[in-house]
Parts: sequence; structure tokens; C-alpha cells
Amino acid sequence: MPTEIQEETFTLEELLAGLKEMHRLILWNDDFNTFDHVIHCMMKYLDYSEPQAEKIAWKVHNEGKCAVLEGSFTEMEIYRKILQQEGLTVSVE
Repeated sequence: MPTEIQEETFTLEELLAGLKEMHRLILWNDDFNTFDHVIHCMMKYLDYSEPQAEKIAWKVHNEGKCAVLEGSFTEMEIYRKILQQEGLTVSVE
């Protein structure tokens, strides 16, 4: 079975935004991911401890969103794609 490749394109504005020093990866509340899944992903991909991951899950639940990582645009895009593949709702600011 051939592997399906999904190509993403970026506008000039998005590429130039990547030159900024810091961007944030935002995790958003949704109605389909469990606390356990969010905690698991925070620990597996972002190297948070279990208590830190639980705190993030509660903040997202109570406040609607939480910044979970800061770094370059390119780095945040990589983590955004990984977490989206896990079903989480994330964006880069």
C-alpha cells in the first residue's frame, strides 16, 4: 500500500513570521480528548513530568487553552504536527 504524503505550503508572511525569536505552541480544549490522552502526549512528546502534564490538562480544561512550549516557528510547527497526529487541537502563535 503506497504511503500518502501530505504537502503543506506556507505563505511569505508565514515564512517571515518564522524568523521571529519566539513562538508558542498552544494546546486548546476540545470535546473528544481525554485527560489521560493529553497527559500521555505531554509526557511522551514534550517531556513533562506526570504532575506537570496533569496541571496542563486541568489548565486547558478550565481556561480553554494553555501555552505548552516556546521556541522557533520551525520547532513549534514540528511539535504542532506531531500533536495533531495524536488528535490534539494545537496551534502556533
